[in-house]
Amino acid sequence: MKPGEPTKIISLDNLSIGYRSDRKTSKIVKSEISASAHSGELVALIGENGIGKSTLLKTIAGFQQPIQGELRICGKQIVSYTEKELALLMSFVSTEIIRVSNLTVFDLVSLGRFPHTNWFGKLVDQDRTLIEEAIKAVGLSGFEYRMIDHLSDGERQKVMIARTLAQDTQLIILDEPTAYLDLSNKYEIVHLLHRLAHEKGKTILFSTHDLTTAIAESDKLWLMLNDSVEQGAPEDLILNKNLNRLFQNNTLYFDQQLGDFRIPRIKGKEAFLVGEGLALAWTIKALARNGFTQAENAENALIHITVNYPTWSVCTLSHEEEFDSLFSLCRYLNTI
Repeated sequence: MKPGEPTKIISLDNLSIGYRSDRKTSKIVKSEISASAHSGELVALIGENGIGKSTLLKTIAGFQQPIQGELRICGKQIVSYTEKELALLMSFVSTEIIRVSNLTVFDLVSLGRFPHTNWFGKLVDQDRTLIEEAIKAVGLSGFEYRMIDHLSDGERQKVMIARTLAQDTQLIILDEPTAYLDLSNKYEIVHLLHRLAHEKGKTILFSTHDLTTAIAESDKLWLMLNDSVEQGAPEDLILNKNLNRLFQNNTLYFDQQLGDFRIPRIKGKEAFLVGEGLALAWTIKALARNGFTQAENAENALIHITVNYPTWSVCTLSHEEEFDSLFSLCRYLNTI
C-alpha cells in the first residue's frame, strides 16, 4: 500500500452467502461476490428486494458465517475474530427503529461503550467524553437526558448512529437506516453518514432503496444484480450503464441525464420551446411526463411554447394562449 493510500477495511473475494441448516447442507442466497471498501468511504448497497442485501450485511457483521470464499476485515479472515474483537472493530444498526421506555439518549448511546468497559460496565471519564462527542456529532447536543420514546423517528435513528460512534469502531454497518424516515430526514441521515466517513475516516456501509440520495452522497455503490455484483463510484455505474441492469423487466429504465429511474412513456407530439434557466428545465420535465418531446427546429413544430416565468405562452397554427402555471399549460396541451 502506498503512503497516504486509504486502508482496505472490507475485502470480499468470490464470497457465497446464505444459511446453514446443518454442517452438511446450506442454502446459498448469493454467490461469487467480490467487492471492497476502504477507510473514509461511504458505500451504499443497492439491489432489488430479496436479492440478499441484508444477508450480505449480516455476514459481513459476523452474525452469519460465509458459505464459501473469503471475507476479510482489516486484512484478517472474519472467522478468525472473537466476538469481542469484532465488537471493537465494527458496529451494526438494524432496519428497525428502536422503541424503548425509561431510557435517555445518554443511556442508549452509552451502551456503545459496553465492549470497552469492565465487567460491571462502569463508565470512566474517557467513556463519558466519547459519548458526549458522539451525541454532538449527530447534532443532538442538549438531548442527552431526553427520553427515547419522546423523540421523532429521525432523532431516534441519529441516537442509534451516535451509539455506533461511541462504540468507536472503524467499520459501521447499517441495514436500511432511512427505511422509515421522511424525505428530509432521509437526506439528513445519509449526509451525516457521508460527513462521518470523511471527517472521522470511518468505513460506513449501508443498504438503501433511495437511489437518488445514494448517488448524491455515496463514494461507492455495491450494485447487487441477479448475475453479478458491480462496484464503483455512482457516476461510473451510470456511465457504464450498469445501473440500467438493476431492473430487467423493461418497466423501468435509468435516465442518465436525470440520474433516476423512469417509466418509459409513449411519446406523441413535439413542441418547440424557447426560454432559459430553471423554468425551462422544469417545463421540459413536465412536458416529458405528458408525452411531449422537444422539436429540434421551429419550422417542423406545430406547437411553440415561450417560457417567460411566471407565464407560459403557447402558439399553434390556429390559436395562441397564455398560462400562469405548468399545471394549466399541461392540461391544455393534452386537449390538442
